[in-house]
Amino acid sequence: MSGGHEHHHGHDHDRTFQPDDDAAGLSEHMALVAAVRELLIEQDIYSAEDERRAIERMDARSPATGARMVARAWVDPAYRERLLADGAAAARELGIEIGPTRLIVVADTAETKNVIVCTLCSCYPRWVLGLPPAWYKARAYRARVVVEPRAVLAEFGTTLPEGMAVRVHDSTADMRYMVLPRRPEGTGSWSEEALAGIVSRDCMIGVALPDPAPHPAPGAAESAA
Repeated sequence: MSGGHEHHHGHDHDRTFQPDDDAAGLSEHMALVAAVRELLIEQDIYSAEDERRAIERMDARSPATGARMVARAWVDPAYRERLLADGAAAARELGIEIGPTRLIVVADTAETKNVIVCTLCSCYPRWVLGLPPAWYKARAYRARVVVEPRAVLAEFGTTLPEGMAVRVHDSTADMRYMVLPRRPEGTGSWSEEALAGIVSRDCMIGVALPDPAPHPAPGAAESAA
């Protein structure tokens, strides 16, 4: 399993609290957050506009961002090498800013399947994959995928050939992983945009494989007509 897991919990949880007018039902923690927010706004350290923009940036995060990176790597070997060498720098090439966190991209091969997890909490590359699915944060996934990854992948419908190695990469507070899946056969003539359309969030977590079957090859519909 890759990645030491020393959490300092300095990572993002992407939770912005919007207080109600009536704070009577707030927990102690929620009331404290609301009070700090109001104090920051009052002291002109932080504004409601800053908060709105931050929420918009969070909402704009989606798996389509990571899919763009994967598709570019499939069509551009030089970009693929840069992506594997420095994921954050390669993201910035496409106008994707992920901040100071280190992004490590691991490539599937004919011999090896990669899958990511955060065994202690839910560290996750949100900038490129959007919000994590509920199952990624579930204790069952976090505990099982490190000890029986093949069984877990099979439950997602991903059955691996005998002899294929499985590598589980454990994210940390300052280091996140993303899987670069293998390009499916039969997509050699596909455009970068079409390729991005078959790269799902689960493919980049590593529990699924890109499937071009539901997506006819570009031009196929016109030919059939």
